[in-house]
Amino acid sequence: MGGAAVAADGSRKAQVITDAAVHPVKEGTTAKVEISVATTGSGPLDEPVTVDYTTEGDGGTATSGEDYRPVEGSVTFPAGTASGASRTVEVVTARGGGAEPAETVPLHLTVSGAKAPAETSRVVIDAHGLPYLDPELPVRRRVKDLLSRMSLEEKAGQMTQAERNALTAPGDIADYNLGSLLSGGGSAPTPNTPAAWARMVDAFQLRAQATRFQIPLVYGVDAVHGHNNVVGTTIMPHNIGLGATRDPRLAEKTGAVTASEVRATGVPWDFAPCVCVSRDERWGRAYESFGEDPALVTAMETVIKGMQGAPSGKDLDRRDKVLTTAKHFVGDGGTEYGSSTTGGYPIDQGVTKVTREELEMVHLAPFREAVDRGVGTVMPSFSSLDILGDGRAPLKTHADGAMINGVLKDRMGFEGFVISDWQAIDQIPGDYPSDVRTSVNAGVDMIMVPTAYKNFHTTLVDEVKAGRISRARIDDAVSRILTAKFRLGLFEKPYVNNGDNADTSNLDRIGSAEHRAVAREAVAKSQVLLKNAGGVLPLKPSQKVYVAGSNADDLGNQTGGWTITWQGSSGRHTEGTTILQGMRKAAADSAITYSKDASAPTDGYDAGVVVVGETPYAEGAGDVGNGHDLRLSDADQAAVDRVCGAMECAVLIVSGRPQLIGDRLGDIDALVASWLPGTEGDGVADVLYGKRAFTGQLPVTWPKSEAQLPINVGDAAYDPQYPYGWGLTTSARAPGEAKAAREAGRADAREGRAIVTAARLLVQDRVGQKITPAVAKPFAEADHLLVGGDVVGALRKLTAAYRAAE
Repeated sequence: MGGAAVAADGSRKAQVITDAAVHPVKEGTTAKVEISVATTGSGPLDEPVTVDYTTEGDGGTATSGEDYRPVEGSVTFPAGTASGASRTVEVVTARGGGAEPAETVPLHLTVSGAKAPAETSRVVIDAHGLPYLDPELPVRRRVKDLLSRMSLEEKAGQMTQAERNALTAPGDIADYNLGSLLSGGGSAPTPNTPAAWARMVDAFQLRAQATRFQIPLVYGVDAVHGHNNVVGTTIMPHNIGLGATRDPRLAEKTGAVTASEVRATGVPWDFAPCVCVSRDERWGRAYESFGEDPALVTAMETVIKGMQGAPSGKDLDRRDKVLTTAKHFVGDGGTEYGSSTTGGYPIDQGVTKVTREELEMVHLAPFREAVDRGVGTVMPSFSSLDILGDGRAPLKTHADGAMINGVLKDRMGFEGFVISDWQAIDQIPGDYPSDVRTSVNAGVDMIMVPTAYKNFHTTLVDEVKAGRISRARIDDAVSRILTAKFRLGLFEKPYVNNGDNADTSNLDRIGSAEHRAVAREAVAKSQVLLKNAGGVLPLKPSQKVYVAGSNADDLGNQTGGWTITWQGSSGRHTEGTTILQGMRKAAADSAITYSKDASAPTDGYDAGVVVVGETPYAEGAGDVGNGHDLRLSDADQAAVDRVCGAMECAVLIVSGRPQLIGDRLGDIDALVASWLPGTEGDGVADVLYGKRAFTGQLPVTWPKSEAQLPINVGDAAYDPQYPYGWGLTTSARAPGEAKAAREAGRADAREGRAIVTAARLLVQDRVGQKITPAVAKPFAEADHLLVGGDVVGALRKLTAAYRAAE
């Protein structure tokens, strides 16, 4: 791409700019390019600035005199001209008689008296008359037509995804025909506002209009619990908290809110949900899972409908829906502790060792559900898979054609496209060309490079030309990608803010009261009451309450990792309500004292609330053994001891996974697993003060010690602190009502679940805190059966647990 000429004075205070680097227009209309002057400090020009312009020269694909009327001239901004003054140059395009791809007309500028623009503006005469541009045609036909016109280099571009910050120049989007950009965790515009995100994505989309076929980008983000990279959005509980709600309908609502806020910023693709089954709490990604039970994970995949709509993909062109991603295929939640070779990670990105039966029942089951729900894309895992007894060495899943091509695409019938994880193909053994051909031949359709997009593009083309990747494989990959783009409506509406197809109607809904109400409900239903001796909870608004602990008034800690930045951070980094703030609103007329370290005097209080737990982390950086453990910090332990030694107390654990609390359990009156609730601390206050009843249940087993790990429902030996499915309630409904419910005879599914719930509460009431292995094992298995729809089996298991408590 040619630059503009300039007089050799790099220190000039004035600069000439154009309103855009790309000006798309319909054939036969006039492009208007605005040329402006700007000065340092916004003062008037000290000396005149002259701009000579011409459309004649190298760099265009349109034919002068045939496709457009050539333009040449000069504009002068006299000394004293105000900064921001502009002149308009018009380029008239000709109306032709046939269908054509897009053509470009460069507007070359030669500037004296100021700095020139960094690049040459281009007028783009839009592609027109070609079948793929006709929205009335079936998507399959549009894809076939477009694919037939594309060069190998253009197809390779569609398979390339770069990180926005890695672009050497914005023009590379067109020069390399890039198919996708992403924002990695924390990769955001300045300022980090929803409107700035929309402007940024639109600017990238504009660049794609300078390509022959004007194939729009599909921009992707990791919006794993709300649009979590963006300040001011609604941050949902992390998935582990949603799993605790046991409410698929609510999960769907949270997905719908997330999709609405993501799409409002111009982003049509979300790298979510994670449908991993977390089998070891030492994993730094445990909170990204809905739980340890594949039945629970599968049940909560209603979130896909909320985000994407109908399984057919017919809703994807709505401005409140996004393309979804089921990740990470397959078995990332089952990696063996100590098997990772990535940096200091002990478990993340390690090796999952399973029998084929365990692979099918535990780790593949959620992906079958995701495919049935029409998930748009699937992301392989960084980890390796070792199927016991098959005679093969562990294999990186990005290289595993038997799983991607054989199981996912062929057996499950997945019709979307497969997107690699961040630089994941680099972990495949061998040199870079080998990494490229191995992953693509295994079935990966788009590669998240994310920085080496030029090298990847060149290498992919070379591998195809050498015959090591077939052209049929490339066509399959690109067809899948184009299908998603057509379904998303990106060809018709590529922008949020610009052009005739502008749609900014949802921007004002980001972080709205309506959206935050959904998150607040999810927070309240995610709270799991593990212990409530003496009925300490719910609190009464009239009580004098002493609040302490590191996580009581820290929005960053309660939102966790993947919030504003990849790893997250402590402190206030977005808009929201801390747990302490929520409590003060819920009991506005009562005396609430806050002392983070519990150093304030503790005399004269009716109850204490100590909010403790983890600080933020993400992925392998949060692995236990990589600077983390499952114990409370010394400061948190001291706060618990001081408050609970002085008054009746409730301890809330804000964390992405269970914490080892058994040595202090006897001194704690009430214990709550609060998980990572997100921005709506009011939801925690709702259950603390009885506005809502505690109804959450453990989505994972709560261990007694780290030595027990991994420990999961269904294990032969099972002796946890609290079993999977445990969760007390503060509802007025008495556990004894289970007897009447059981006498009701046959019941529909909803009634059956109500009967099991009543029976579960009855068992918990009988057991108290005396949870023995004989109680825990059938109790946990009952909830597994219930989530899977086996009401009768669940009741039998609860009956066994009840008898074991006698």
